[in-house]
Amino acid sequence: MKVARIYLRVSTKEQELERQERIIDDTKKQGYYIANVYREKASGAITNRPELQRMIEDLQIGDVVIAEKIDRLTRLPLDEAVSLINSIKLKGAKLCIPDILDLSDISSEATGVTKIVIDSMQDLLLKIALQVARDDYETRRQRQKEGIVIAKAQGKFKGRKANTQLHKMIIQYRSSGKSINKTAELLNCSPSTVKKIWTNHKKKSEVNNHSKHDVVTK
Repeated sequence: MKVARIYLRVSTKEQELERQERIIDDTKKQGYYIANVYREKASGAITNRPELQRMIEDLQIGDVVIAEKIDRLTRLPLDEAVSLINSIKLKGAKLCIPDILDLSDISSEATGVTKIVIDSMQDLLLKIALQVARDDYETRRQRQKEGIVIAKAQGKFKGRKANTQLHKMIIQYRSSGKSINKTAELLNCSPSTVKKIWTNHKKKSEVNNHSKHDVVTK
C-alpha cells in the first residue's frame, strides 16, 4: 500500500488553502492511502513551522511526502533547504512534487552506473528547484522594499497594520510564564517580535498604573 502525507502551506493568515486542497483528491486517485494532511499558514523561509515539524516526526519508512510545489515546502536558503529535504529522506520517506521531474520509480529499477546517473540527475533537479524557490522569495522581498521606498517618497506608505490577535497571544503566553523563545516557537514568529510586543505591553502597564496611582493620591 502506498502511503502519502500531504503538506499544504500559505504564507499569511489572509491567504486560504482551498486551491491546494485538490492535491488530496489527486493523490487518492493515484492509489495512495493518505495518512495525514498537514495545513499551515506560515512563511516558507522559516524552519520552526509546527505542522512541518510534526509531519517530519510522523514520517514512517516508505511514506511519500506530497506538496503542490517545492516552494510550498520550503523557501529556505539552499543549504538549509537541502538539510530539510535530507531530514525527510533520513526517515526513509520520499518526496513527490508535481512540478519536479520524479525519477524515483526509474531509479528503483536501475542498477550500477545507470542508477548513479539517475539519482544524480534527480538531486540536481531538486537543488535547482530549491534555489529557484529561494530566488523568487528574495525577488519578492526586494520588490516589496522598493515599493515601500517609492510609497514613502510619495507620502502614501502607512506601514503594516498591527496583528492585534498575535499581540494578544504574545501577551497571554508571556503573562502565563512562557519564555520569549517558547512563545515565538508556539506562535510561529520571531523572538524579537515577542520581545518588542512584551516590552511595549509592560511600558503601557506601568504608565496605566502610575496614572491610577496619581488619581488616587489627588
